[in-house]
Amino acid sequence: MVLAATYVLQLDPGTAAGLMAGAATESAIVGTATDAISKLPLPIAQVTQLQANIVTAYSITYIFGLITIVIATSQVFPLLLRIDIRAEAKRLWAEMGGEGDDRENAVIAAPDLVGRIYRIGGPASAAPGKTIAEIGIQLGDRISIVRMHRHGNDVAIHPALRLEPDDEVLVVGRRDALIRIAPLLGEELANTPELNTGLHTQNIVVRNKSLQGRTLLELLSGLPPNLHIAMIRRGEQSLPLLPEVELQLNDVIRLCAVAATYKAAFSEVIPLIGKPLPENRRSNIGVLGLGILLGIFLGGLSVRIGDTPFSAGTGGGALLTGLLLGWYGAKRPDLPTINKDALILLKDIGLTVFIACVGLEAGPQALDLLSRYGITLPLIGVAVALVPALVSLLVGHFFFKLSAPILLGAIAGQQCSTPALSGIQNAAGNSTPLLGYTITYAISNVVLPLLGPLVVALAGVVGQMARH
Repeated sequence: MVLAATYVLQLDPGTAAGLMAGAATESAIVGTATDAISKLPLPIAQVTQLQANIVTAYSITYIFGLITIVIATSQVFPLLLRIDIRAEAKRLWAEMGGEGDDRENAVIAAPDLVGRIYRIGGPASAAPGKTIAEIGIQLGDRISIVRMHRHGNDVAIHPALRLEPDDEVLVVGRRDALIRIAPLLGEELANTPELNTGLHTQNIVVRNKSLQGRTLLELLSGLPPNLHIAMIRRGEQSLPLLPEVELQLNDVIRLCAVAATYKAAFSEVIPLIGKPLPENRRSNIGVLGLGILLGIFLGGLSVRIGDTPFSAGTGGGALLTGLLLGWYGAKRPDLPTINKDALILLKDIGLTVFIACVGLEAGPQALDLLSRYGITLPLIGVAVALVPALVSLLVGHFFFKLSAPILLGAIAGQQCSTPALSGIQNAAGNSTPLLGYTITYAISNVVLPLLGPLVVALAGVVGQMARH
């Protein structure tokens, strides 16, 4: 699409690269294309003009590409498929074992994992006289008694301990299961802070190859009843906690257990799953420095394609090593890396300063680009964003038979568009689109930046063909 527009409109390499970056909503292309243009055997004034055209075309087409992909994936594509995206997402959620509703990044008013305090006894209670082990079998559903008071005193929990009338017990488990078993135990109590306890969490990286492809339900069946899964993270995204979600190596699982038993519980299951992931907010500056040095070295390498030197440049080389180290970090999340919040800050500052410097240097010349193409450039940006997404929609729906929420999430990842994912999730009503988003997002984050120098090289060739 970009090369076709280059031929028809006779775009220069800078405008073509900016069009690609804006329509794909991928700012990294701006950096790689700018470095590629700086290597061209052209006068400094012309290089500066082409680099300014990248930023201008990117700025013009980015907002149109972003709005296009958000509206298309969340509103237009479901209409083309003649589906109710919310109903499809709800059906998929139920098929994968989900119950109730799901809201990503929200404080849940009625969480699944809860604690309740009961006073043993009552007309319907079957608990008095039974041991903790016996009542545990009756409770089932991964419900566990974690604390107990008898006559106002703490009593150590062990399997052979027998429950007596008026014992007060703290039970932790799934909310829906606790509602069902409440009559078995007795009256629920409030205002009993002395029985409350904290939950300890432990992040574990899945390294056991036997868990590859196993479902969350299968993993839960092998865990002690006093352990609960609070989160599964794949890459940078948290997956919905559905029983049929398949595990992959290097997923990060967050387990939680009550304070009294967490050390023994965690030490028992960590070897079965993988390696513990310590909470560490420090950044490994050594990795950052190594990436920059390797990037400078790789950026100095150059390959000629015709008259055009194909080089990643200093910024592009650093980008390549960043992608490589990021990929390895995703494969080994247990290794020290750069803090996520620090990375976001570096990215935002770097992109803002870069665009500001280029704009200040060549801002007046950018007016020529606007007057030359007018509304044509934004419309081409809409087409460049929409056509690949539409092709993916048709291929995914008719050829691969993908479920609509997963397919739409994959298209959002293909476009590297987190806002599009948010729009799809709002339309779907749950986080099932994340299952398709994570893989395509990771691939596009690697492939799209590499297209910057390629578009510059090919746009130069296509432009010469158009002029002749």
